[in-house]
Amino acid sequence: MNKRTPSRGGGAKPAPRPSAALRNEVRIIGGRWKRTRLAVADKPGLRPTPDRVRETLFNWLASLAGASGGELPGWHCIDAFAGTGALGFEAASRGAASVLLCEQDAALVAQLQALKARLKADGVRIERGNGVTALERVAPGSLHAVFLDPPFENTALYAPALRAAARALRPGGVVYLEAASRWPDEEFATLGLGVFRYLKAGAVHAHLLMLAPDTAA
Repeated sequence: MNKRTPSRGGGAKPAPRPSAALRNEVRIIGGRWKRTRLAVADKPGLRPTPDRVRETLFNWLASLAGASGGELPGWHCIDAFAGTGALGFEAASRGAASVLLCEQDAALVAQLQALKARLKADGVRIERGNGVTALERVAPGSLHAVFLDPPFENTALYAPALRAAARALRPGGVVYLEAASRWPDEEFATLGLGVFRYLKAGAVHAHLLMLAPDTAA
């Protein structure tokens, strides 16, 4: 097939490419900080949850919360591998009472602290450390939501993080897990969890999990 080449003096111009700044940002989808942009540092393994996936996730959570406007009033949450903080700050933006963001990388922790100060996010606490260890310190049955989005290549984190998250959930609470592939239901069952919702978007496999009936009882 022949392709027509526009003359230099006119014709359609190629669409401009997004700037580097826009390619290296994500945004808060809803709540009081809606449209706030979060910087995405150039770090190995840092892969923030895409805007479209977060929008779907928080629609799921809002339906469980039973509140209008996509809110999560009174929720207590942990973003155990915070990275950019997109999941944790989204929860706080939507009215969560407390959100702990745990991150090991010192530069990312500093970025999270700066964003917390800019937003005056009093309900957000930021901790440098291991996300699994942070979950293991949480009082059993105390959390409404646990967000688990570790680096895909660090597969050794998944099982202990899920086990600790299941222990920390209150009745009706949820665990959100991102992974490079869909986890079999049987693997979740061995950790006391069951799949409530599932979504695949590109390379992201998003699982929303609840306590299995025997565990919840």
